[in-house]
Amino acid sequence: MLKTAVMVSGGGTNLQAILDGIRDGVITNAEVVAVISNNKKAYALERARQAGIPSVCITRKDYPEPEKFDRALLKALRESGAELVVLAGCLVVIDESIVKAYPNRIINIHPALIPSFCGTGYYGLKVHEEALKRGVKVTGATVHFVDGGTDTGPILLQKAVEVKQGDTPRELQLRVMEEAEWVILPKAIDLIANGRVEVRDGKALIL
Repeated sequence: MLKTAVMVSGGGTNLQAILDGIRDGVITNAEVVAVISNNKKAYALERARQAGIPSVCITRKDYPEPEKFDRALLKALRESGAELVVLAGCLVVIDESIVKAYPNRIINIHPALIPSFCGTGYYGLKVHEEALKRGVKVTGATVHFVDGGTDTGPILLQKAVEVKQGDTPRELQLRVMEEAEWVILPKAIDLIANGRVEVRDGKALIL
């Protein structure tokens, strides 16, 4: 069983998709051993509690010095025994020390088709606002491995979603979640848990 830690900042809908995927057999050979949040008010922590999963909250208020915050995160991950780290709506910039500790073992879900609408400043509703502003006809979501940059790691899975005329940012956000994020994130974990993913020459290959 692939021990998985899920890092979250908000409501935890992607966390719920992972838990549902394990329950329904969409994800096999994996278990969630810890939920880590940087936000004490994150509903994701309640989802973890209801599922009986150990959770911890590590905030920058508790660790104002960046180095101590990063060390606390790394300590929590190591103590959980996690072999895979999933950033599921996590607004924390992952320090290089953590990336090095988990090489090609950290994945992130981004609510756009990378390389579109990604990088510093593109998160949450902002991504969908910009997509609508540009008038794109198709958007979607991407699961990628985390490296030293922002949304620059090897792409594992992508799924396209139609942009409909008259969409508001929130309507588009929900459609991207339902049709893409909640589909490809569980699939990515299942692929990794079953040894079907290899990162080679900066690219993620599905075996």
